[in-house]
Amino acid sequence: MAHIISQQLKGTGVALVTPFNQDASIDFDGLKKLVHHLVDNGVNYLVILGTTGESPTISKQEKQSILETIRTENNGRLPLVLGIGGNHTLEVAEIIKYQDLDGISALLSVSPYYNKPNQQGIIKHYTHLADKSPLPLLLYNVPGRTGSNISTETTLKLAEHPNILGTKEASGNFTQCMDILKNRPDNFAVISGDDALTHPFLSLGMDGVISVIANAYPKIFSEMVRLGLEGQFQEALPLHNQLLDAMNLIFADGSPGGIKVIMEALGICGTTVRMPLHDVSDKVRQALLETMTASAR
Repeated sequence: MAHIISQQLKGTGVALVTPFNQDASIDFDGLKKLVHHLVDNGVNYLVILGTTGESPTISKQEKQSILETIRTENNGRLPLVLGIGGNHTLEVAEIIKYQDLDGISALLSVSPYYNKPNQQGIIKHYTHLADKSPLPLLLYNVPGRTGSNISTETTLKLAEHPNILGTKEASGNFTQCMDILKNRPDNFAVISGDDALTHPFLSLGMDGVISVIANAYPKIFSEMVRLGLEGQFQEALPLHNQLLDAMNLIFADGSPGGIKVIMEALGICGTTVRMPLHDVSDKVRQALLETMTASAR
């Protein structure tokens, strides 16, 4: 099953933001608008309740309401990936056990953060989750947030598990990514977790991206990825360059505060983020708005 799902998750996945009203309640109208904005503009799948969705600040009941809204608006048109992760292995397994997974193709699970486990601990964590999960797992390596790296050797060891379909690599380490790509088993997906590095990563053989910038610019970014997957890197390069400044700036003063500035300007949703996040600075806001050219809209 994992091998079949890995083929579905090629191209552009989008890590959806969670729109909030000014009082920090969930903006369900904005969420519906976002889903249609993405589904109608060429992306390949949707990733729900990841870091970009501010999942640590969203209650269990709110998560279920968000999932139900996205599932209804998507109406089976694109595969859905649900973020379920944490640093308490047994608790994460229990969450997966009781989670409503109707219509979900796979789970994205971040490497345990704060505890800083060694590589054997990471292997045991993911093996336990993969053994217990009714759906295939996608590893998520993001050392800048977790405080630890899933090494090449660990990734390749976990790739042998029949219920682990691939990895979202956000280490930014080209050597590590190349080693994984060179030695991965067939049908083990390697997906970029860095928008600005996606173009070069595609040339190395990655299968696509789980993107933040595509919340705002799904058509341009997914076309760049499509061209890259077809080996048309020169044709893809102008689209990469068109969004490069924005791809870097959206992380300059906290994410998803940056991408929400652009999304507000596009009329999709507001800029509100939940504490402890804060709005981006006026300087970054102005710089983000200046990246918005007529052609990028």
